[in-house]
Amino acid sequence: MQTIYFAGGCFWGTEHFFKQIHGVVHTQTGFANGNTAIVNPTYEQVYTDTTGFAETVRVDFDETKVSLRFLVGMFFAAIDPLSLNRQGHDEGTRYRTGVYYTQESQLPEIEQVFREQQAKYSEPVAVELLPLKNYYPADEYHQNYLDKHPDGYCHLPLELFQWAGKQRDSKE
Repeated sequence: MQTIYFAGGCFWGTEHFFKQIHGVVHTQTGFANGNTAIVNPTYEQVYTDTTGFAETVRVDFDETKVSLRFLVGMFFAAIDPLSLNRQGHDEGTRYRTGVYYTQESQLPEIEQVFREQQAKYSEPVAVELLPLKNYYPADEYHQNYLDKHPDGYCHLPLELFQWAGKQRDSKE
């Protein structure tokens, strides 16, 4: 089992997207890589854009079924990698995009995907690639939000969730 953290704009849709992918065992919405001394920040505190935290999804995955490389590629398929501090209609530093790793051994695989993605664009991608500095789970209201509220707000199109569920890593 491995863990990686993705900040892809509003965490409701990002979490739901990753839940569709074969090999993802568990997801959790939360807040990562803040710059303040706040421990266990609330949604309301993060929403002010003064804490430095990004809405982030923890993704636990079975590396015998899905590779980190595949997951990072899927992440890029779900975001606009050129938008700084914005995804869809959501704007602010809390909605920035990023990949936050927990082990140095994960970095070469992630960097390879970043290079491949950057080659597609003439301007630099606006996606952070950093070690996980801190992470705090969001309260229960935000966990599995789109499962609880199927008609709830999401910046990602419904077709993207269906597409994600049909994708398979070449590991199988």
